Amino acid sequence: MQSIRVEHISKRFGDTQAVKDISFEVVPGEIFGLLGPNGSGKTTSIRVILDIYQPDSGTVSILGGPMSEAKKNQIGYLPEERGLYQDILLEKCLVYLATLKGMSAQQIRQKLPVYLEEFDLSAHKKKKVKELSKGMQQKAQLIATLIHDPQVIIIDEPFSALDEPTRFGMQDLIVDLWSQIQATIVLISHSVAEAVYLGDRVWLMSGVPGTIVAEYVDIPLPDPEVPALVAQSGPRFSECVAYVSDAFRKVLATPREALQPVHADGTGKALCSEGES
Repeated sequence: MQSIRVEHISKRFGDTQAVKDISFEVVPGEIFGLLGPNGSGKTTSIRVILDIYQPDSGTVSILGGPMSEAKKNQIGYLPEERGLYQDILLEKCLVYLATLKGMSAQQIRQKLPVYLEEFDLSAHKKKKVKELSKGMQQKAQLIATLIHDPQVIIIDEPFSALDEPTRFGMQDLIVDLWSQIQATIVLISHSVAEAVYLGDRVWLMSGVPGTIVAEYVDIPLPDPEVPALVAQSGPRFSECVAYVSDAFRKVLATPREALQPVHADGTGKALCSEGES
């Protein structure tokens, strides 16, 4: 059973065709990156999957069928627009967000202290959210996304506002968590390096109307024992990023009507695998 299956979805807002004829499927346990320029319909596509928007055409299956209220509690979504309440204490904020995902008070008491300790936030739990740094708030948002043990985790432009050291640290945290829970992770990004580093598949989207125009597969998953900064300093990684960056530039330079949609089903071009030239 695929975690997500999308078939030929399109979505229009007034006179603007945001996405057109997008198809892909995702199996459990993958990390994959949805890469595209700003305004390419990445977030719109995800909101259709999450049943926030209804598609004008096409179908979506998640965890084996249509979206339901019960399935929403099996999904962790970290949107580009952050959802923390700034004027309340961090601990109180996270408790409230966990209850929205159906967790009982006992479950929260058992799990929240563990997450706060692992994310180095225990000493800050009695501070108001607005008193925390951007990096700390991002960690807190990630706790809210993960605490209910979701089967599918969707992360939209998670590190774009962070400085480079904090961004590398957050990437390390994502890799470490994935190695423990083996959930399906969807990463939406306009950063080629981030998508190639974290994803074992990367889909490249065109500009508006957005559609998938290339798929890269068999990308080695990051080693939790190797820091992101070190892993992304190697020549092989740089070659892979350069290859995808070049494809990205070509897509941006090509008239939209000349681009053909790709059904991203795992049969795309192998990238960065051993022996790949």
